[in-house]
Amino acid sequence: VKSEADIDRAWHISQEGGRAGAGRVIVEGFVDFDYEITLLTVRNVAGTQFCEPVGHIQQDGDYRYSWQPQAMAPVAIEKAQEIAKKVTDALGGYGIFGVEMFIKGDEVIFSEVSPRPHDTGMVTMISQNMSEFALHARALMELPIPAIRFYGPSASKAIVVEGDSNRVEFENVDKVLEEPGVDIRIFGKPEVKGHRRMGVILATADSVEEAIAKCDRAYAKLKINVLPAK
Repeated sequence: VKSEADIDRAWHISQEGGRAGAGRVIVEGFVDFDYEITLLTVRNVAGTQFCEPVGHIQQDGDYRYSWQPQAMAPVAIEKAQEIAKKVTDALGGYGIFGVEMFIKGDEVIFSEVSPRPHDTGMVTMISQNMSEFALHARALMELPIPAIRFYGPSASKAIVVEGDSNRVEFENVDKVLEEPGVDIRIFGKPEVKGHRRMGVILATADSVEEAIAKCDRAYAKLKINVLPAK
């Protein structure tokens, strides 16, 4: 809704589609922000721990790139951790939470929270001694998490496949892995309809920018074959 003339149409759409109806809607305003982060927050028997902030790029509502660390002012990091702890304490339970926030200068605005490993957090499979999945498992099983060690600038790039098939093949994985500091994960999803994230490229480097560039170079080497469905 960008003007008063759009209100009636938006109202009818909200009541006739989706999961709203019943004469009620939630109205949200556009947020002016510099960048968005995911703060992976771990609640466990010893308390609350945080990973380095994860920056990311979304396209069509889905993550395409993520990197760690997202450069932030110390005061903004402190505010983000305070918000994340307040939100996750209110929810309760053990495990990892992907707390998404908008950052504008030193100001932090809460966006949403996912009570599970987060897609943008897949970068932790190469950036930390314990990935978000390992942290989630340890927290749930009440196992110790003595320290979360961050190795250095890292990035991830989603492998997005387009088509309509239950037969997808990946070639040149050996070429993807030729460059030092690059890894790949293929998820093993059985089919694609439209577009689907079916894997991820991971990279470490001396800077976030170079890690992202490594992901792009590796992705360019990967050959994706969408074969006729059986």
